[in-house]
Amino acid sequence: MQRALMPQMRLDELLAELQVRLNAVLATRDRVHALLEAVVLVGSDLDLETVLRRIVETATKLVDASYGALGVVGHEQTLIQFIPVGLTEEEIAGIEHWPHGLGLLGLLIKDARPLRLGRICDHPESYGFPPGHPPMRTFLGVPVRVRDEVFGNLYLTEKRGGGEFDEEDEAIVIALAAAAGVAVENARLYEETRRRETWLQASSEVTTSLLSGADPREVLTMLATRARQMSDADLVKILLPDESGRSLAVQYVDGEHAEQVADITFDLEATPAGQVFTEGRTQASGGLLDDVNSPLRDLGFGPELLMPLGVGKAVRGVVALAKRSGRLPFSAADLRMLEAFAGQAAIALELAEARRDAERLSLLEDRDRIAKDLHDVVIQRLFAIAMTLMSTVRLVDRPEGAGRLQHAIDELDETIRQIRSTIFALQSAHEAGGPTLRARIVELVEAARGHLGFMPGLRMEGQVDHRVPEPVAEHVLAVLREALSNVVRHARASRADVSVEVAGDQLTLTVRDNGVGMPAEGRRSGLRNLEERAVGLGGSFELTTPGGGGTLLSWKVPL
Repeated sequence: MQRALMPQMRLDELLAELQVRLNAVLATRDRVHALLEAVVLVGSDLDLETVLRRIVETATKLVDASYGALGVVGHEQTLIQFIPVGLTEEEIAGIEHWPHGLGLLGLLIKDARPLRLGRICDHPESYGFPPGHPPMRTFLGVPVRVRDEVFGNLYLTEKRGGGEFDEEDEAIVIALAAAAGVAVENARLYEETRRRETWLQASSEVTTSLLSGADPREVLTMLATRARQMSDADLVKILLPDESGRSLAVQYVDGEHAEQVADITFDLEATPAGQVFTEGRTQASGGLLDDVNSPLRDLGFGPELLMPLGVGKAVRGVVALAKRSGRLPFSAADLRMLEAFAGQAAIALELAEARRDAERLSLLEDRDRIAKDLHDVVIQRLFAIAMTLMSTVRLVDRPEGAGRLQHAIDELDETIRQIRSTIFALQSAHEAGGPTLRARIVELVEAARGHLGFMPGLRMEGQVDHRVPEPVAEHVLAVLREALSNVVRHARASRADVSVEVAGDQLTLTVRDNGVGMPAEGRRSGLRNLEERAVGLGGSFELTTPGGGGTLLSWKVPL
């Protein structure tokens, strides 16, 4: 009987062992299938940041880890990006700072080989955790390589069930890391190709807009938008010198929190942005470069790139780009592409300005030629006709005929004065700071038309633009504005004439209307201001009622 039981027990043991091995084979098959699915999943997207997060999520599922992270290694052998999985938003907010690449994480950066530990704290390189970090015991770290370059490291901790990571877990994560390297390289190539296409399109758009005569301000706004799109930045600022020439101000901004950073200024001598402007060299960092950028830091920005707009002494400003904290810094490919784009945009700006200068010079030459023709031909002929008519007046016996001839002579004199005024206007070059005094006077008179119901007459004689200094010009405009306002409010006139004359060393402004004249009573504060302006400049002010009615305002100041 016992002999019969022994073979039966042996058979049960063999069957049990077979069952265990079969279960192991099935489990291995399932894990291999899961690994294959994970490889396909990781490589199914071409957005780099999506690929990185998917790698971590897939690795934690394959080895049943509670927590996982991917640390991206920068050129200085430090962690420039840290992508965690398994932590809640509250846990993330409670951590004082992300790992800097010290301790075990730094060991994996220096010695890029897989590392598996049963207790993290037992390793001599263990550095501990930052305040607020959840406790972790078991550890598995595997490098992720892109060709021969270590792109980053996969960190997995706290295997569920209380066990430790085994050799099979390590082998699976190593296989996944190899596939992840291929996926990262594909995503990088795709992203570079897409950005290069965007660069070509943006360069063509900016150059075409500038050379077709678009406003440079609109083009700079387009430049900011395109630079942000090309680099996948979250914020871009174009910094240009302010009026003092000692600092850079934000002139154009595009992206997140644009309103909060629009008023930031950068000292040329004390900030990296100023150094980029004065030296013409690009600066890039995984963090914010400018200490004065504390508002950017408070708003959550991190990696930054400062790039000159132009080359050498032709630097016009600085293009400043920033990404949200925790994102990958700007790559070397980003740097090359953006520098080429900014350089091409700066050249287009130079060409556009040269074209505008050439057009302006051509216009001034045409105006000078027209002025010479008017002076040398038209005025001389009109003057000869007037002289002939003057000599003819004595030969006319009837008073009516003589009166008509004299009227024609007066009209010719007035025409000659108006032509001379036109000549002076043609010969007056527009200043870079704004319109000329003549143009501003014309604008004031035309603006009064809507309030008066008719167009006032206007006559300007002499070198109004050349002889009148800017402080006196401001007084002239203020007096004319007040005089026209008085005609609108009080005169009830149907005609008004404005005359501005520069003769010798004196400027005379007269405003005459055919209205009801000066009221006997009323507020005189406006007229008193006009008189004070004249006296302050050493001139005189007079308001009279001519014989024909109406009001005549005369304001004279020396030049």
